[in-house]
Amino acid sequence: MTNPLTIVFVLFPGITQLDFTGPFEMLKRLPGARVVVASRDGGTLKADSGLEFAGLSRLDEVAIADVICVPGGSGMTEALADAELIAAVRRLGQDARYVTSVCTGSLLLAAAGLLDGKRATCHWAFRPLLAELGVQVENARVVRDGNVITGGGVTAGIDFALTLVAELAGPEVAQRIQLYTEYDPQPPFAAGSPDRAPAELVALVREQTAKVVADRRAALLAARAKL
Repeated sequence: MTNPLTIVFVLFPGITQLDFTGPFEMLKRLPGARVVVASRDGGTLKADSGLEFAGLSRLDEVAIADVICVPGGSGMTEALADAELIAAVRRLGQDARYVTSVCTGSLLLAAAGLLDGKRATCHWAFRPLLAELGVQVENARVVRDGNVITGGGVTAGIDFALTLVAELAGPEVAQRIQLYTEYDPQPPFAAGSPDRAPAELVALVREQTAKVVADRRAALLAARAKL
């Protein structure tokens, strides 16, 4: 890259920290990149694990984003009810060179009208919600459609980030970052996808997330109705 690149992570209370920190760890190593971590109010906020992030910028003080990245988390239902947050995502995303998300962060992009007519993905349990808004949902770890790049659930954020690095700086740089961080996943179980996990396990997780999915669906449709 010949010009500085501003990457803006949009956080909200109740994010899943790995949705953010996985991509952050990859993208902060991108030569020439400036990474900004921002939230509606700035300052400090707490992830859904209880981990706190401090020193955040205020979104209304962020003028532009070459790349906007929205993570997901258990606080997504409340985030979808935050009109000011959605407006900030829409403002930055409309002029961004790349519009990106990890996990259920794509729901916030959809609420902001940034995924209209696009192919995208998110955590497997919430993909049907995207489809209700007319998004062309794909069951994949990473989906790219033009300048929109979305990652699946949580750990897929690392795959997404390396895909973005390769797009911005070339495959060699992405591979160098992958090697340096020793990203060589060899999971002990073949249970990371509903396509491979035991059927009874998938059914259990669907049951456990049913209320969250329903609540989030209501919040997503309400947010989109206000757009």
